[in-house]
Amino acid sequence: MLTYPHFDPILLQLGPLAIRWYGVMYLLGFFMAWFLGQKRAKQTWTTCDFQDIDDMLFFAVLGVVFGGKIGYWLFYQPSMLLSHPQELLTLWHPGMSFHGGLLGVILALGIYAKRRQKNFFEVMDFVAPLVPLGLFFGRMGNFINGELWGRVTDSPIGMVFPYAGSLPRYPSQLIEALLEGLVLFAVVWSFSSKPRPTTQVSAVFLIGYAVARSISEYFRVPDPQYGYLAFNWLTMGQLLCLPMLLLGIGLYWQAHCRSKT
Repeated sequence: MLTYPHFDPILLQLGPLAIRWYGVMYLLGFFMAWFLGQKRAKQTWTTCDFQDIDDMLFFAVLGVVFGGKIGYWLFYQPSMLLSHPQELLTLWHPGMSFHGGLLGVILALGIYAKRRQKNFFEVMDFVAPLVPLGLFFGRMGNFINGELWGRVTDSPIGMVFPYAGSLPRYPSQLIEALLEGLVLFAVVWSFSSKPRPTTQVSAVFLIGYAVARSISEYFRVPDPQYGYLAFNWLTMGQLLCLPMLLLGIGLYWQAHCRSKT
């Protein structure tokens, strides 16, 4: 059994101001997106240049923050959304949803593309390889906070988390960081390193994330307000990945057929 390294969630306390590891992880994710965007802009077949990166990231960050928050309430706490809609304005309240953040980014970059008169799918293809490392840092933030832990296990990689009782559990945050972060980054970045038909890079991201998240959900405790939705294994996270998977397959096949004509 592995030992959970007990972290202080507060990295630095400056009087009343607390700098938390979780926030630092988000900043690292955004910085890596900016850094990788600079590298992507050097690829001659992309439609975005260095001057686009800052504005694009500004829109994307807004989409992540507000979409992630609204998505969490819609997908995981709908009763609270109806009874306390003012909570949507409290961005410091815990709870973020990847799927909500994805929808927020799509909407925000759609607005960006329209304002800059760019092709929406070309913008999404540019951004898709920049996302997985942000997911990696986000899951590392979950691990530092000791939240979103995994199922009870007797596996050698089991850990006892401080707020999850005395039984060892899968470090599902690290599994997600590996699959949704590092592995997905390697796949999408490598795929996007050559010219591809429009929408195919986005399609590979959608398919790759849906598969990685669905596998990761096996190790993670399902959301307590839902539990298993069906078959004693289907979770809300997996259900929300199904439209991503189908859309990704459809976009990839459409792009493939279009490139053959």
